[in-house]
Amino acid sequence: MIRTLIFIAVASLFFLVAAKKISPNDQEPAYTEWDEYLGGPDRNHYSSLTQINPENVKNLKVAWSYSTPDSGQMQVNPIIVNGVLYGVTSTVQAFALDAATGKEIWMFGDKSKVGSNTSRGLTYWSDGKEKRIMHAMGAYLYALDAATGKPIETFGDKGRIDLHTGLPEIAKDKYMVSNTPGTIFQDLIIMPLRLSEDAQAAPGDLRAFNVRTGKLEWTFHTIPYPGEFGYETFPPDAYKNTYTGGANNWAGMAIDRKRGIIYIPTGSAGYDFYGGKRKGKNLFANCLLALDAKTGKRLWHFQTTHHDIWDRDLPAPPNLITVTQKGPDGRPRKIDAVAQVSKQGYVFVFDRVTGKPLFPIKEVAAPQNALPGEFPWPTQPVPSKPASFARQAHTLTDKDISPYAPDHDSLVAKFRGYNRALFAAPSKKGTVILPGFDGGAEWGGAAADPQEGILYVNSNEMAWILSMKDTPKESEMSALSPGEKVYTTYCPTCHGPQRKGNAKSGYPSLVDIGQRRDKAFVSNLITSGKGMMPGFTMLTAAEKQSLISFLFGDEKTEAASIIPSSKKTVLPYQSTGYNKFLDSNGLPAISPPWGTLNAIDLNTGEYLWKIPFGEVASLKAKGLPDTGIENYGGPVVTASGLLFIAATKDGKFRVFDKKNGKLLWETMLPAAGFATPSTYQVNGKQYVVIACGGTKLGTKKGNQFVAFALP
Repeated sequence: MIRTLIFIAVASLFFLVAAKKISPNDQEPAYTEWDEYLGGPDRNHYSSLTQINPENVKNLKVAWSYSTPDSGQMQVNPIIVNGVLYGVTSTVQAFALDAATGKEIWMFGDKSKVGSNTSRGLTYWSDGKEKRIMHAMGAYLYALDAATGKPIETFGDKGRIDLHTGLPEIAKDKYMVSNTPGTIFQDLIIMPLRLSEDAQAAPGDLRAFNVRTGKLEWTFHTIPYPGEFGYETFPPDAYKNTYTGGANNWAGMAIDRKRGIIYIPTGSAGYDFYGGKRKGKNLFANCLLALDAKTGKRLWHFQTTHHDIWDRDLPAPPNLITVTQKGPDGRPRKIDAVAQVSKQGYVFVFDRVTGKPLFPIKEVAAPQNALPGEFPWPTQPVPSKPASFARQAHTLTDKDISPYAPDHDSLVAKFRGYNRALFAAPSKKGTVILPGFDGGAEWGGAAADPQEGILYVNSNEMAWILSMKDTPKESEMSALSPGEKVYTTYCPTCHGPQRKGNAKSGYPSLVDIGQRRDKAFVSNLITSGKGMMPGFTMLTAAEKQSLISFLFGDEKTEAASIIPSSKKTVLPYQSTGYNKFLDSNGLPAISPPWGTLNAIDLNTGEYLWKIPFGEVASLKAKGLPDTGIENYGGPVVTASGLLFIAATKDGKFRVFDKKNGKLLWETMLPAAGFATPSTYQVNGKQYVVIACGGTKLGTKKGNQFVAFALP
């Protein structure tokens, strides 16, 4: 009888899959495969595999490596389905490998072209018969046959759709890419978008497309239209996208498929550092949104930064976990929760269904002194628990300047001149941003055992200095050559007024670029962007040509007849650039730790452990203790009690005991692994794979995916 019931249940499940009423994507995660971004729909970076454990992890060896045909930064978290690994190269070519050997099965994309963005991975969809890989490349979303890598002609326009689809006419030529995998719900894929971060950014509307046809199914306006909830939190015509945009999800999403709820973190509205033209609270920028995944209807939201003027995007997908807390009757009760990490180092924890905070969130007073025309929101939300996992600028004193800095005294003098109050507005004299523009938490996100309620998050502790200046007046611009006008309008924030860049902060010099690159390469880069640089699709052909001529030193200077496009929204102030607070050796100017790894019990809001994460070779050689270091990419935790993580600038791959933070194993990678690893099992053997791309933070280039396993 029991066998008969089991047979009926299995047969029923098979019938439902075949009838396309449910798909493998709709089932509860088993955590034995790694068939979705960050391990599953809950984005917990978690695996139930136990073959590799604290006792034998010291025996890990390289099982295979795969070299891509290009090299450079790779942020991809590979997915593994039925023994096939799917990944993306540094120039955004999709590929499939035999997950047991690393042997290439197929590759999609032109290997000779420069990719338009970094990519964090791919999305797999199946109805039990068809199997598709959804791959974003530039402004397009492709549907590929999972077995062959060939575009599926019935999807969109011969296998692809334009991600501008469904946006207002004013956005049709604006920069847009998707560098984080989309999220599946039944036959829908909801897509993240990366946009420019200035006042003319495209709107960050959330959209769901039919994964079979490419048809737009629903849209949620993150800058509300008249009559929509939140409309009054922007000026009346903000939705027209004439002077503000953004409020987009670029970091990815988590989904509770059983309830049909998708959880979407959003970033700031443009321009990042001056909001004089977007007075108000600015919903739904900087929000955790809970939407009905089938319709896009808002269920609840929480805004983590009001009227953002510090680039406090929510940087990673939230974690869907279960925590245990006391109920009204004093007895322990389990609560399905959603936890959102932030650049500020805060963790916001909510009841997944109601949106009620599980720890009180206080609205604290924010300074109101700001640049003329700016109107900071009078309060900002701060969770009562957990405490921030990164230091805050307002807690620093002179004693927090690095004892290892050769120019210690001059750094103290500079430090005293900066504004560092909690939620201090951008200023001309300089405002300390700590945690920095990259966090705190960043796109790597947090790991968690979904049932234990413990969150594992790596953090940066790099201070940045945000300084503002007056935008050049038209009289000043008129004296410039055509190309210099274009450069002065769009480029100095990252590359500096003299084109010297800021190598220590990660922005290259453009001086003598003609000796390193040809015009065709630079032309493509200006339009498509690369890495941190967005594409400047708003430039006219004449502006673009003039800019290239200026950069290559062969511009005609007799007539400054080309002016920046009228599409450019001119604001009274602009940032002087993304500048880290560094000592003369290029190390952080504040005292260590400069990177940490944290275990936070979200049942209680208390920390289980906190350790410095990463090391500086020059200081270690002097016998100095571990200082921690900048890191990008997240951890993976397993049921056997391990935490795997690369991420650090020092280029190592490490395994820690998740119970206490003890280091169990480490190895040097061929290039820094600024990505989140994946773990999976094929033919009874457990593997852990990491993308080694390097280039960020001045590290060497790499092009390998390296898989480790026990002998």
